Amino acid sequence: MTICTLLLLFASIAAAQDPGHRPGAKKVLVIASMEGSDGIFNRQSQLTSLTAPRWQESKKLMTDDVNAVVDGLYAGGASDVVVLDAYDTGQAISTLDIHPKAMLLSGRPMTPTLEMNSSYAAVVFAGLPSMAGTEEGVLAATYDFQSIHAIWVNGKPTGAIGARAMLAGRHKVPVIMMYGDEAACKELRALTPEAECAVVKWGVGRGGKSLAHAAAVQLIREKARVAIDRAASVKPYQFDGPAEVKVQYTTAARVMIFRPMEGVKQIDARTWSFQGKDIVDAWLKFGDF
Repeated sequence: MTICTLLLLFASIAAAQDPGHRPGAKKVLVIASMEGSDGIFNRQSQLTSLTAPRWQESKKLMTDDVNAVVDGLYAGGASDVVVLDAYDTGQAISTLDIHPKAMLLSGRPMTPTLEMNSSYAAVVFAGLPSMAGTEEGVLAATYDFQSIHAIWVNGKPTGAIGARAMLAGRHKVPVIMMYGDEAACKELRALTPEAECAVVKWGVGRGGKSLAHAAAVQLIREKARVAIDRAASVKPYQFDGPAEVKVQYTTAARVMIFRPMEGVKQIDARTWSFQGKDIVDAWLKFGDF
């Protein structure tokens, strides 16, 4: 057997082991957080990991919603589904409870680009919150709700929804769906109008109103089924060219100290600028996606 034949054999084996590279495969990455699940409105009583009085209830709400996404994706033709537990330190979803056909990514530290790569055919945002300061946004936050006041990318306000849509777009992968509150869904639709949205709750003052859990699960499952079925018609949100990520912290006391390097500078007591050849290069000088 020649060296060339061996190389081709190894390449074929590697491709067969990666479901995302099978011809016609629809491998989906579900990036999941807790803020957008139905029935969750209070950070102190429902979202503080391990210590919140209603933490176990919140875990169940999130897990059921995520499993509904997985159900719908497989019903619509997905070949493989990977769920990333992106809430806090990645302890919200257990392998005891995750959908049996899903692969679970959890724990910290995670790779800074969330294991995103071009093997995925689509991405789903499961419960990501709208950015901090969003009108009627339920539990709105820009990554760290205590420390970060705002982030701008080339002057445009950007939260986790926008940043992760841009990350997916760098790999030419579309965000085909999300579930969450109405404000978060509007935030995604402003970037990807073709995306499906399952609105399970609405902000009202400092609280809100929510679908019943069973109704939310049913809606999420159906939206996921439709989303994967029409994934080919959804365009990735692509952000090309040089990027500046500007981060403003809530107070000077919460500002991170960054090591001096090309493209990194402090603007004032609360604000840092990170510049790079593209969005990934610039963002990673600040932190993880």
